[in-house]
Amino acid sequence: MPYNFDEIISRKGTNNVKHDLVEKVFGTDDIIPMWVADMDFKSPDFIVDAIKKRCEHEFFGYTFAGEGYYNAIIKWLENRYNLSATQENLHFIPGIVAGIAYCIQAFTKENDKILIQTPVYPPFINLPKKNNRELVCSKLKIENSRFTIDFDDFAEKVKGCKLFILANPHNPGGTIWTKEELRQIAHICHQNNVIVIADEIHADLVLPGFKHNSFASVSQEAKDCSITFIAPSKTFNIAGFSSSVCCIFNQEIREEYYGFLNSNDIANGNILAYTVCEAAFTHGEEWLNELTNYLQKNVDYLKTFFETHLTMLNVMIPQASYLVWIDFNALCMTQKQLSKFIIEEAKVGLNSGTDFGEGYEGFMRMNIGCPLSVLETALNNIYLAIKNLDKRDK
Repeated sequence: MPYNFDEIISRKGTNNVKHDLVEKVFGTDDIIPMWVADMDFKSPDFIVDAIKKRCEHEFFGYTFAGEGYYNAIIKWLENRYNLSATQENLHFIPGIVAGIAYCIQAFTKENDKILIQTPVYPPFINLPKKNNRELVCSKLKIENSRFTIDFDDFAEKVKGCKLFILANPHNPGGTIWTKEELRQIAHICHQNNVIVIADEIHADLVLPGFKHNSFASVSQEAKDCSITFIAPSKTFNIAGFSSSVCCIFNQEIREEYYGFLNSNDIANGNILAYTVCEAAFTHGEEWLNELTNYLQKNVDYLKTFFETHLTMLNVMIPQASYLVWIDFNALCMTQKQLSKFIIEEAKVGLNSGTDFGEGYEGFMRMNIGCPLSVLETALNNIYLAIKNLDKRDK
């Protein structure tokens, strides 16, 4: 069935972070919120129907993950990621950020080193710091409008680290790492006895013409040294259910991590978390194809708009997901000035580049997971704000 991704529905008053916290975060509610990484599309009908059906039973006692839940995940991993998993490999996780925090607590102690690549999703930076670990950063390069890895720097920085946290696909850049890039990461980490935490929450949001490479699928070394996290949350816009999945093939790593989770009783799901996950991975293929085609239209519009009207700015065109990394440094503003300008003059709420690591002043992240008409308005607002800025400077 065709789905209507052009529909605009107000989300205000539902206690959602993206819309109901804009005044607290940006100092005004008179903006278009394009920051938090969830989409302004309705969750799919098959997920809503599964929730309604479960609620009609009217008994909500202690619940475990059933065979349908595991079978749906196993088939999804096989069909989309080329990963042959069994129920033994899998564990429910109440959110990937929580899962990464548990990894830090399970495999490291205070002052141990944890490697990340910047710019990157802010929790990768904040979690090690909050847990009193030493954060080590390897800075990504930009080549041909995608992020690339400085492997000389990576190989040096990884020495002495216990964990490496990988965004695959990359957030905020939307870069899909090639099999060869992932194999090199795996080889270096395997040689240095470093566990790779592969956050693949955006894996299903690859845009048409591209293919996701799951880290554990690229080599035996990758499979032996990694922990993979996936979730239906970004893909099907159901983040509020905190339903994620961990997959580990190495028995030693699996027993240590799952043993940590179980001994602390910290990774059990609730009734609806299991329900939405099973529904998403069982019935989600058609809806997801329509979604990614729609997101590609948004990406195409954004690309054309920048090439036509915002030629002074550099934008990284994503290969996956709905997040866009934009370089505003041509405006010659400090980060504080830039944020103020985007909020007050363009009336748009974006994520500040400095949240993604040191050295990213002048950058912003934009969420284009919204109806095209909303994106059109936001980009036009930015264009007019810069145009007015140029007039004032003359």
